[in-house]
Amino acid sequence: MTNRLAEAKSLYLRKHAENPIDWWPWCDEALATARAQNKPIFLSIGYSSCHWCTVMEGEAFSDIAIADYMNANYLPIKVDREERPDLDSIYMQALQMMSGQGGWPLNIFLSPEDLVPFYAGTYFPVDPRYGRPGFLQLLQALRRYYDTEKQDLQQRKALIIESLLTSAVLQEGTTNELEDHELLRQGWEISTGVITPSQSGNSFPMIPYTQLALRGSRFNFESRSDGKQVCTQRGLDLALGGIYDHVGGGFHRYTVDPTWTVPHFEKMLYDNGQIVEYLASLWSTGVQELTFERAVAGTLLWLKREMTAPEGYFYAAQDADSFTVPTAVEPEEGAFYVWSYSELQQLLTPEELKELEQFTVTPNGNFEGRNVLQRRYSGQLSATLETVLSKLFTARYGVSSESLETFPPARNNQEAKTANWPGRIPSVTDTKMIVAWNSLMISGLARAAGVFQQPLYLELAARAANFILKNQFVDGRFHRLNYQGEPSVLAQSEDYAFFIKALLDLQASNPEQEQWLEKAIAIQDEFNEFLWSVELGGYYNTSSDSSQDLIVRERSYADNATPSANGVAIANLVRLALLTDNLDYLDLAELGLKAFRSVMHRAPQACPSLFTALDWYRNSTLIRSTTEQINALIPKYLPAAVFAVTSDLPEGSVGLVCQGLKCLAPAESVEHLLQQVQQSQNRA
Repeated sequence: MTNRLAEAKSLYLRKHAENPIDWWPWCDEALATARAQNKPIFLSIGYSSCHWCTVMEGEAFSDIAIADYMNANYLPIKVDREERPDLDSIYMQALQMMSGQGGWPLNIFLSPEDLVPFYAGTYFPVDPRYGRPGFLQLLQALRRYYDTEKQDLQQRKALIIESLLTSAVLQEGTTNELEDHELLRQGWEISTGVITPSQSGNSFPMIPYTQLALRGSRFNFESRSDGKQVCTQRGLDLALGGIYDHVGGGFHRYTVDPTWTVPHFEKMLYDNGQIVEYLASLWSTGVQELTFERAVAGTLLWLKREMTAPEGYFYAAQDADSFTVPTAVEPEEGAFYVWSYSELQQLLTPEELKELEQFTVTPNGNFEGRNVLQRRYSGQLSATLETVLSKLFTARYGVSSESLETFPPARNNQEAKTANWPGRIPSVTDTKMIVAWNSLMISGLARAAGVFQQPLYLELAARAANFILKNQFVDGRFHRLNYQGEPSVLAQSEDYAFFIKALLDLQASNPEQEQWLEKAIAIQDEFNEFLWSVELGGYYNTSSDSSQDLIVRERSYADNATPSANGVAIANLVRLALLTDNLDYLDLAELGLKAFRSVMHRAPQACPSLFTALDWYRNSTLIRSTTEQINALIPKYLPAAVFAVTSDLPEGSVGLVCQGLKCLAPAESVEHLLQQVQQSQNRA
C-alpha cells in the first residue's frame, strides 16, 4: 500500500511512497492538519541521489514500529530540496545552528503553529549507535518534551528564531567530537615526533608512524614541528639512504646508524610494501621528488625479478648475509650489496668513478672497508650515473638489468653455494607465502599504480591477491601460510585485516572491479565470526577454535614494524560501511575504538594505526561519480575517502560527496567536487 507521495512528480518523494509512514508533501493542507491536531511536524528534506537519505529510507522510514508511533504523534512531511531550495536553506541553517554541522538527510522537528524548529539532525539509525539516539526513542523523547516542557520549548524556539533572523551560526561540535579531535591531534604530534630525525641510534622506517604523520599534516594542527617537512624528510632518508638498494632496488630492514647509511642488509617484504605505499602517498600530496618515483620503480623491478613466485605470490624475505665464494664456511653480512673501492676502480672509468662521488663512496669505505651506496643529493640522476649503476648491476648479477627478467631464488645455503651464479652469490630467499606480508605489498602496489599510473604495478598486485583467494582456503577457512602450494596455519588477525585492506585498496585503484569488494566482504564475515571479541570489542589475534594452547587471547593494538591488526581492521570496517551501506560494520568500528580508547589516551606512542582508524571514523568520505572523474581523483591524496562509480548523477552535476552519514549537495563542476572532497577530508 502506498502513501500520498505515490502521486508526486519528484523521484525522491516517490522513493518514499511505499514507506509505512503516512507522508505528506509540503502543502497548506498538511500544515493546517498539523495545527488542527496539535501535532509537531516532522520535516524530512533530501534528494534522490543522496546516499544517506536512501539508507534512512530503507531503515528507519521502513520500520513498522517507528511508522506507527510517527503517524500517531507527528505530522510527517517529505520535501525534495531540489524542488524547494528555499525551505531547505532555512532549515539547514537551523540544523547548523543546533548541531554545528549540516548535510542530508535533513530531519527537523517544527511546532505546527509557527513552523519554528526545536530539534534537528541528519541521519538517525533505528537503534542507538555512533553517538546518535535510536530514532524511535528520539521521537518518543521529543513528543514528551513538546507536551510537557512548554516554557522551555518557547524559550528554545525564541533563541532559534532570533538566530535565524540574524544569521546562521555554525556552532562547535559536541564534546565527544572535540575530544576525538584533540585525541587525534595528540596522536599525530607524537607520531610526528617519533619520525623526527634523531642524532643517535638505529634508523627504522616506522611506516605506521609516518603514515599517521602524513595523514595528520592535512589538518594544520598547531605544533612545534612542521609535520609535512618531517614526512618529506623521512621519504628522502628512505629513498636516498643506504637503506635503499640503489643498484638492485628494494629496501633493507633498517640502518645501524642515525644517518640512514649502513643497513642491516636483509630485505623484508613487509617493509617494502609499506614503504612503497608511503612514498606513493607522499608523492600524491604534491611532494613529487624524483627520488621517490625512482625508488618505487626500482623496488617494483626487484619485487618482480627476485620476490615473485611463478604462481604470482610474493616471497617473504631475503637474508642479510651471503657467501663470497662457494667454498666459504659462513656467509658475510652485506656481501651481495657492498663495493670495495678497488672493485669500483676496475669496473668504472675514472670519469665514472668521479661521478659516483655523488654517492658516499671513498677509498676507505663506510662499512668494514667497503662502500654502501648512499646518495648525497636528491633530484634526477645524470645519464652517467645511471650508466654506472647499470654496470654495477651487471657486476652483481652477472647479466644486464634489461635482459634479467627473473632471478631465481637461492632457497637455502646449499643452493646458494652450489648453483652456477653468473655474478655474485646471492643471499638466501625465504620463499614461503605469508598472507599478511603479501597483503602489505599488494596495498603498496595498488597505491603506487594509482599514483604513478603504472598498470604493471596493478597487474602484480592482482596476481598475488588472486593466488591468495584461490589457494588459502581449506574447508572454508582462511589460512595464513603457503609452502610451495600447500596452505598451512589458520589465519590470524593481521592476515585478515591486512588482506581485507589490500582488497579494498585494489578496489580503490579500479572502482569498477567490484569483485575485490565482494571478496573483502566475505572474508570480513569470517573475521567477525571467529576473531571478534564480543565481550571486549576489537579482534583477538587468533581464532576461537585455534587458541586452546594459549594461556591468554591477546588483541593486537600496538604497532611495530607492521601496523596493528586492530588499527587496520577498524579502518577497514569504516571503508566497508561506506561502500556497502551496511552499518553493522560501523557499529563494530565504534566498538573497536571504544575498546582501545584508554590505550590511545595512555600510550598514544604505541598505536598510530588506531589513530589512523580514528581519522577514518571521523572524516570518512564517499565519492560517487563517473569513471572518468574518479580516475582523475585516484592519484590525489585523499586518505579518508572511498570511491563508487555511478552514472546515475543528478542533471548538471559531476559527482556526489557523502560525509560519513550525510550527503552534500551535488557538485556542479570539477572544482566544486574537489572543494567538497577536500573539505570533507578535514571536518575537524
